Amino acid sequence: MTVIQAEVVKAVPAGVPPAFIRGVLSRAAKVPEIAARLPEGHPTVAVRLTGDEELRHLNRTFAGEDHATDVLSFAGQGEHLGDIAISWPATVRQAADYGHDPKTEVALLTVHGLLHLLGWDHVTAPERREMSRLTIAVLDRSRIKPGRKWRR
Repeated sequence: MTVIQAEVVKAVPAGVPPAFIRGVLSRAAKVPEIAARLPEGHPTVAVRLTGDEELRHLNRTFAGEDHATDVLSFAGQGEHLGDIAISWPATVRQAADYGHDPKTEVALLTVHGLLHLLGWDHVTAPERREMSRLTIAVLDRSRIKPGRKWRR
């Protein structure tokens, strides 16, 4: 069984332990569709919890979009799947908007970032449905239920 090794860096104070994010990623690796896309060996991912300004800088630098966003993914090579940057302030705001706690929202954003690293996208309605289905599959394994207002 493949397990994703995750390095979690909290660049800002965030109300979630790194072990929580590692657990979500570990359970994601057990979803068959996700497991099928993982490289053999010891896949790794880095997750950085940071602020809106850093996400804005990264978005501007790498995507040419001059605004903050909630999550960005940067592809890696070989066993390193890549890096995921998550804005903790956006996590807190969105959690309130969707009616769940920040831990649930950071789990959603982490899975969203991972799916992008593994090649999924959400440009079309069928792609959005598939990413949502996979996200819910991971959250179910983690016993996490998003608020009623959540829809990706």
